[in-house]
Amino acid sequence: MSTPVTPAFSAEQQAWYEKACSRIDPQRLQQLLFSIVDIHSPTGAARAASEFMARHLAGVGLQARYQPMTDTSGNVLAELRGSGGGASLMLYAPIDTHLDLTEAESEWTGARGEADMQPRAQSLDDWVFGLGASNPKAMVATLTEIATALIEAEVPIIGDLLVGMADGGMPVDISARNHGGMSNGVLHLLNRGAAADYAVIMKPWNWVYHEEPGMGWFKLRVHGTLGYAGVPHDLPAFRSSVVPAATVIQELQAWLLDYAERNTSGVVKPHGWIAGVRSGDPERPAFPSAITEIFFDVRINPRTSPAEVKSQFADFVAGLHQRHPELVLDWEMYGSVPGGTTDADNWIVRSAKRGWEHIEQRPHGTPDLLGGQTDGTALRRYGVPTVRIGWPWPAPNPPLPTAEGLGGMGATYVPDLIPCAHKIMYVVIDTLTRTRRELGL
Repeated sequence: MSTPVTPAFSAEQQAWYEKACSRIDPQRLQQLLFSIVDIHSPTGAARAASEFMARHLAGVGLQARYQPMTDTSGNVLAELRGSGGGASLMLYAPIDTHLDLTEAESEWTGARGEADMQPRAQSLDDWVFGLGASNPKAMVATLTEIATALIEAEVPIIGDLLVGMADGGMPVDISARNHGGMSNGVLHLLNRGAAADYAVIMKPWNWVYHEEPGMGWFKLRVHGTLGYAGVPHDLPAFRSSVVPAATVIQELQAWLLDYAERNTSGVVKPHGWIAGVRSGDPERPAFPSAITEIFFDVRINPRTSPAEVKSQFADFVAGLHQRHPELVLDWEMYGSVPGGTTDADNWIVRSAKRGWEHIEQRPHGTPDLLGGQTDGTALRRYGVPTVRIGWPWPAPNPPLPTAEGLGGMGATYVPDLIPCAHKIMYVVIDTLTRTRRELGL
């Protein structure tokens, strides 16, 4: 693809941009955000939220349709066609939440009634709370507001605007719901009409990113023998799986830190975290388990394949055996998603950085290194040049109690979204009011 040759707004484009931005309504955005947060949509069960958004997008003037995947899951694809001869640009966000917050989930997540951990919406002043109110539903509401403002401003676009929202965007694998997650929804969307020349995905952090990591899921098993609490610790016939797992965990944690450093390149630092340990039966504490499982997620740089990461982990396990020959281990890679990258000189990346600098009034520079994985990797792997644009997150000093750490990603201060909406609107005007030739297509 040739390098874009028109780097600046014309006076006419600037006027369209200002008119469109003036139509962005924070109160309307907040109302929509409240409505969709109030529709519970865990991964694999986002049908109601997606159907609601299909109706809403149709109501504001787009051709919109709901695309079912299962009885409980489906996506949204909406389109606003231009006069012809331009590019197609998709504004994209997932619509499912990473948690379901059943009673069992509340136990391992530590949920204790915090505002961001509730599958219902609360609003206080300029804040909206509830599961997924920030990620992903603030993105859904913001992209919808951008499309609505563009229509109201009557900008004479040449290219086509697509708005896509998909279930399955969270990095999970919900087996009970047809294995929802790991970008299954956006892949379905791309295979069923979401053909775009470019895409913008909105995600937290106030930077422009042209690439994102993939992820690898591993399970490491420490083997011992089934034991009994009534026997001595030095009994030769008994070998614990639990106690040696502590050594393995410490070694694995050190490897994960080293892995991230060794595999950092571009704007991606592929972190990894031990997610959990599983062993034994709490109803049978007198019988120590014969197997202790350790499972973790490690992120994958776009320039490193999942197979290469698998090989790196195999080397780690081989070294672990050498250092601790008494350990009996086996392991598997049970999930993988490759990373994705877009040429930093691609039109959509350059346009996004111009929009960012227009609002921030400073050079973009080098962003903070990224470890978060999104559906943007799937868009890029399917050949859609994609840029990620975000907003400052998390919002400080929420007026209601929220969970420590990541929580339910459910506290949004709506004024924080508006500068991001202006940046994305810049990309929309910059791209859809030009011919394909101007864009280098």
